[in-house]
Amino acid sequence: MRVFWFLLLTMVVVVAAVTLAVVGGGGSPVLQDVPPERLTDPLPATRPVGRADVDALRLPMAARGYRMVDVDEALDRLGAELAERDARIAELESALAGAQATAVNGPGLFEQPDQEPGRYDGESGSRPGEEDQR
Repeated sequence: MRVFWFLLLTMVVVVAAVTLAVVGGGGSPVLQDVPPERLTDPLPATRPVGRADVDALRLPMAARGYRMVDVDEALDRLGAELAERDARIAELESALAGAQATAVNGPGLFEQPDQEPGRYDGESGSRPGEEDQR
């Protein structure tokens, strides 16, 4: 009977010691709280995002996939960058189209830039560049 009580008491002491060690009782915690895994190398905030930045992007894992906050932040940043680039491309394309239209439909060879094309010169009664045949 003494052996039974000795084993029972030993088992209670061991279970209590393990429980206190796991919970953190007794001076120094054995199992410390680990901060959640965070995005260590986010997309650069000081310059536009490049292909190498997107290739190097590694999102931290969570219990059920990726951390939604980090994924949302990365997608929002990429969406903003793409919208900004699309606006800039549209602006440059319209400027290029305007420059090409001016080059094609611009003033004639003998016309002044401030004169309407095909308009008669008021003084001589002839078109610019024509010689007076009188």
